[in-house]
Amino acid sequence: MSLPAIAAVIGSGTMGPGIAATLARAGVVVRVYDISDQAIEAAKSSYGMVSGVLETVGTPKSDGGSVDFGTDLAAAVAGAELVIEAIPERLELKKSLLSQLEDGLVDDDVIIASNTSGIPITTMAEGMRVPGRLIGMHWSNPPHLIPMIEVIPGDATDPALVDKLVGIVTAFDYVPVVEKETPGFVENRVLYAILRECLDLLEKGIVTPEGLDACVKWGIGYKLSVIGPTRLLDMAGLDIYKAVSSYLNADLADGKSTPAMIEEKIEAGTLGFKTGSGMYEYDGPEAVAEKRKEIVTGLIAARKTLSSIPNV
Repeated sequence: MSLPAIAAVIGSGTMGPGIAATLARAGVVVRVYDISDQAIEAAKSSYGMVSGVLETVGTPKSDGGSVDFGTDLAAAVAGAELVIEAIPERLELKKSLLSQLEDGLVDDDVIIASNTSGIPITTMAEGMRVPGRLIGMHWSNPPHLIPMIEVIPGDATDPALVDKLVGIVTAFDYVPVVEKETPGFVENRVLYAILRECLDLLEKGIVTPEGLDACVKWGIGYKLSVIGPTRLLDMAGLDIYKAVSSYLNADLADGKSTPAMIEEKIEAGTLGFKTGSGMYEYDGPEAVAEKRKEIVTGLIAARKTLSSIPNV
């Protein structure tokens, strides 16, 4: 399927501006909706920065693309062939939005794609008048820099819709990964497994945050950015994996709740960048802004390099 002429992004928070900019760059007319003027103004500011990043990355720019921002839901979705839901991760909010959309705001053939990070699509579709048109479209954050999207059908999703969404994603040069529905989907399941082990090592005092980040960045991330985990098994040898996993797996973290270290920091109000303190201390808003800039610069450089390497 070709790109939709018009798409609506519902929710202008962390992901909205990046999603909108990516689609607009590909030639899509995009309308971004949020509930308040304050949120819209923040999104406009973010959109300007995101657009600059796409220019730096060298993302091809097609004619006809544009982005409008507003607080009128009906106006945002009018004529849209694709509606991307990117509102907060609360099931009741998402179901309320789906009900509004189906109550005369969009035609029955309009694709509704949810950017949820893990709420089951099947659960979200319960009670929908046309549940077959709901599908998961999970962008990775930051969406304008990570060219991979998880495509997740629910139990009621029309099978033909999977092919349509894969076609759309492919049309703006992103990699679609079709998955069966599972809590957290694939990317977050793997990420949270890594984070659980990392936090366990920190809580046991085995390594410092700085040492852990260096070890994961160079010992794991560097390799996995080029060699996927299943290819890495082949490269290392399945016999080697068996030998190590036979004694190591039993010792890995297997906690079922949020680590105490995280709970304590949340209780203390130290949440990370947003509060100026988290796993690390940041010397004021300027330091946080500088760290964000460093991260974006690194992601830009990594994307340029990885884009030039064939799939291994």
